[in-house]
Amino acid sequence: MPLQLDALTLFGLAAVTLMLVFYALEDRSHWCVLGFAFACALGSIYGFMQGAWPFGVVEAIWSAVALKRWHRRSRGMAERPADQPHG
Repeated sequence: MPLQLDALTLFGLAAVTLMLVFYALEDRSHWCVLGFAFACALGSIYGFMQGAWPFGVVEAIWSAVALKRWHRRSRGMAERPADQPHG
């Protein structure tokens, strides 16, 4: 029996794939952090549409956290190790 994927499953696959790609590239640019936030929002939508509301809630939280990190990084306040002075 061949594998059949419906539109919702393909949407979820695309969202999770984008999350993985943007997460791996986060150190390259603050735009990748924004891409990760967007992909997490897509993952949240998928979770709610699929009926897995806990997944939708967690992905929404990850999206908000990533948006906050993007905002900080885009303003030049990149996360620094604790032993590195600010400035």
